[in-house]
Amino acid sequence: MRKLTTLELNRLELSEYRTIEKIPVVIVIDNVRSLNNVGSFFRTADAFRISKLYLCGITACPPHREIHKTALGAEESVEWRYFKTTAEACESLKTEGFDIFAVEQVEGSTMLADFDIKPNSAFVFGNEVDGVSEEALPYCKGAVEIPQAGTKHSLNVSVSAGIVMYEIFRKLFG
Repeated sequence: MRKLTTLELNRLELSEYRTIEKIPVVIVIDNVRSLNNVGSFFRTADAFRISKLYLCGITACPPHREIHKTALGAEESVEWRYFKTTAEACESLKTEGFDIFAVEQVEGSTMLADFDIKPNSAFVFGNEVDGVSEEALPYCKGAVEIPQAGTKHSLNVSVSAGIVMYEIFRKLFG
C-alpha cells in the first residue's frame, strides 16, 4: 500500500471547481460560534460539491484567518451568503423554492438513512450548545436525525455536517 500523490488524486483547480455542476442543496449554519467549525463546513461542502452555505447570525464569515486555517482555501471555492438572522435565510430559501429541514433531535424526526434526500433541499445546522434555533424550526418541513448509540447523544456540529453532507452526496451524486 502507498499513499496517492496529489497528481493521482485528480484534484480540480479552483477555476475548474467553480464551473462544475454542484449538488442543488444549501447548508444553513445557524449561529455557530466556532470559527474552526465554520471552516470545517466550507471544507466539507467543497469535498461533496454542495452548492451554497448560508451563514447566519453570530456565525463568522470569511475572510478570517481562523476559518481559513480549517477550510484550507475552501472558503474561496464554496459559494456563501450571510444573513443577519436564520429566519431571513429561511425566508429566502422558501422564496427560491427550497424545502428546509432541521438536523436536530426532535419529535417526529427521520433517521438519516431513511430520509429521502431531494434536490432543492436545505439543511439547518444549529449552535454548538443550543442546536437549531427556535426561530428556524417553523420554516422546517421536517427534521433529520443522525442515529447514535453512545452516552452523549450529541455530535460536534461540523462532524454532523460531514455525515449529512456525505449522505447527500452519496444519494444525489454518487
